[in-house]
Amino acid sequence: MSNLKDFTPEITADGSFTFFSKEFGESFHSHYGARQESFFKFVEPTQLTLKANKSMLRLLDVCYGLGYNTAAALQSIWAVNPNCYVEIIGLEQNPVVPQAAIAHHLFDNWNYEHTKILTQLAFEQQVQTNYLRARLLIGDARITIREVYNSGLRADAIFLDPFSPPQCPQLWTVEFIKQLALCLDEDGLLATYSCAAAVRTALLAAGLQIGSTPPVGRRSPGTVAAHLRGQGEKETRGQEDTENRKSHSCFSAPLSQAEQEHLLTRAAIPYRDPQLKDSADVILKRRQQEQQTSSFEPTSRWRKRWLSETKIFPV
Repeated sequence: MSNLKDFTPEITADGSFTFFSKEFGESFHSHYGARQESFFKFVEPTQLTLKANKSMLRLLDVCYGLGYNTAAALQSIWAVNPNCYVEIIGLEQNPVVPQAAIAHHLFDNWNYEHTKILTQLAFEQQVQTNYLRARLLIGDARITIREVYNSGLRADAIFLDPFSPPQCPQLWTVEFIKQLALCLDEDGLLATYSCAAAVRTALLAAGLQIGSTPPVGRRSPGTVAAHLRGQGEKETRGQEDTENRKSHSCFSAPLSQAEQEHLLTRAAIPYRDPQLKDSADVILKRRQQEQQTSSFEPTSRWRKRWLSETKIFPV
């Protein structure tokens, strides 16, 4: 089990700090800017400032980590509507990570108003105020997601922020993302930093429609997803549904031709975890075997076709 000494703050380009995970061999954020990632990769794509005038918002923060995404969400929502009641469930495997963020005073350079809330959440795993109910569920997210579903939470926004698919395939599988889709409100939005074809294929397999979000600090875009609605349903919902569709990023940022073709390559073979309990090695090997026998186009061939494109996509 890790302890606070295992996490040393590393500065990023926007002046905010992140940690490096020895377990996964990756930083929790890109060096371009940890703080800006939370706002531009998660809060903005899920349209929280537009939704903040509602009396209540429900959020699911998958891989809570340092707490930046939740922090950015609370700041953005309450800046618009201080009276909005927010319910948050965060999923985190290692409770030491958010505790280390507090211990190292990483929110000081945010001029952040709600550090007391984040501190209580990190150390007590729950907070209740007049305008907030927050819980931090510690453990394997493949298990704790069942508690989220059973609680009845149907999120207006889901932040999907695990380590990269090659390092943490357990939380990018078709089966896990289907569980997330069950916890997403019919008008909710799911945002992730990843544009990996395997991730997008899993989102589609979960019955969601997808779109790209603008690149933040790198050339690759992120992904936003929402429940797919039938044309008949759209027609019957009238003006209310029209406004909903206008506010959904995935309706206004469809995939480019290059991105669509990426989903027809071997890179799009998704990660699978049928019983939601396999190790990372087993999940990776299963995908590799499926790729080897696939009739899909080799990803290298797709990449050569689109080499002149301004965006580079992971495989």
